[in-house]
Amino acid sequence: MSIPFGQAKPASYRVDPLTVRIPEACRLTGIGRSKLYELITDGSIEIVKVGGMTLIPFESLKRLIAVGREGHGL
Repeated sequence: MSIPFGQAKPASYRVDPLTVRIPEACRLTGIGRSKLYELITDGSIEIVKVGGMTLIPFESLKRLIAVGREGHGL
């Protein structure tokens, strides 16, 4: 679907980000910074390092929440 330059995207058109930074991951999930780093350390959340930035794949956060919703807890 192509949207002409200058026109707003329809409300139903939404693209999830590929990655988010640590503060955004905390905001999106409601998880505190320390707990987020624990989950990264134990492999529950994957990261991508780009220079000095730590990026978290959005899909990794979605998986984390899905596992929690299935009752498997962390």
